[in-house]
Amino acid sequence: MKSTKLQIQNKKGHNLNAYLELPANQKPHYYAIFAHCFTCSSSLNAVKNISRTLTTHGFGVVRFDFTGLGRSEGEFAESHFSGNVEDLVAVHEYMKTNFQAPSLLVGHSLGGAAVLVAASKLDDIKAVATIGAPANVSHVKHLFSHDIHKVQDDADVQVNIGGRPFVINKEFVTDFDKTDLPTIVKNLRKPLLILHSPTDTIVGIENAKELYVNAHHPKSFVSLDNADHLLMQERDSRYAGNMIGSWVERYFPKQENKMLDTEGEHLIGHLNLVEDNFTTKIQMKNHNLIADEPISVGGDDFGPSPYQLLYAGLAACTTMTLKMYANRKGWDLQEVFVYISHSKKKNTELGIEMEKPTRIDFITKKLKFVGDLSDEQKQRLKEIAAKCPVHKTLASQVVFESEVVN
Repeated sequence: MKSTKLQIQNKKGHNLNAYLELPANQKPHYYAIFAHCFTCSSSLNAVKNISRTLTTHGFGVVRFDFTGLGRSEGEFAESHFSGNVEDLVAVHEYMKTNFQAPSLLVGHSLGGAAVLVAASKLDDIKAVATIGAPANVSHVKHLFSHDIHKVQDDADVQVNIGGRPFVINKEFVTDFDKTDLPTIVKNLRKPLLILHSPTDTIVGIENAKELYVNAHHPKSFVSLDNADHLLMQERDSRYAGNMIGSWVERYFPKQENKMLDTEGEHLIGHLNLVEDNFTTKIQMKNHNLIADEPISVGGDDFGPSPYQLLYAGLAACTTMTLKMYANRKGWDLQEVFVYISHSKKKNTELGIEMEKPTRIDFITKKLKFVGDLSDEQKQRLKEIAAKCPVHKTLASQVVFESEVVN
């Protein structure tokens, strides 16, 4: 995944700070826009995690700061709800002009309400996902209701929101009451995924129910069990990203991942050394994987380690080879279990004479066969297991050729 910084000008001429997250091959099938929560920014870990998880599903994702928040220009008082929607439209138009029209909108909390309204205005949007979104835009006013009495005219006043000071005015407050979100949701008629935590104390679960009841099919709900409103636990935000990525596949035509024009190329691996520890995105033509290292060695354990992926290839190749052989022979092989382990052993332990003592990679492959098989058949299957292509590759001398490409 690669993150590219963008500057996008909104309707009022303010530059919005944005980042474009791309898949490992830098060639997304589709584009999405992520709208962050009220008073948050695109740098919130949940925003980054969900955006980057969506790249493993083939999306290029734009995460940006609303006017007056994060590193975007303008004042927070200008970041009223209608302004958020206008910012979303501006980002969509920028992407449509410079890249490709985004077709998925994802919004967190008030950003979820904003993407619902923006989707009703943008024909290019084919699907919408909300996370912890309110069913009414005015719901957010309770966050600063204790100071709302200060807002009496058009003068700017300072209020406390979530323990932080913000400057707002009367227009900022009254703008929340201008949007009839329930009616907009009823008339949206686009695939909608609603993700919400039953234990959300900021935006209660009843909001998800109201959104779901108002929406027309196709609509779906995913419970973010035990998650807090901001999805502070990394596992919660990555889970949300994977749920969105899997759900949206039903509404977007399947495409092959574009590879380099290299004969026999099988996959691409990409690691962002600046923003990730060891989490590596791997793309094949039709599949995506994540590789990582265990926490004990500095990784995040978000996926199998490189060696585990190697063992997986050996185990899969072994089972497939045995199935083909048994089918050809007409043998009653019903199930195969392959247990792989790897260690380093001294050459003397293995009875191998060498000029200098050395440690050699030692892979064990234990096989379990289920079916009505004779001892002779099992012995033959053991011999065939060593003839699978991956086993033969690992056991033979391999020649590598590396080159640097732009």
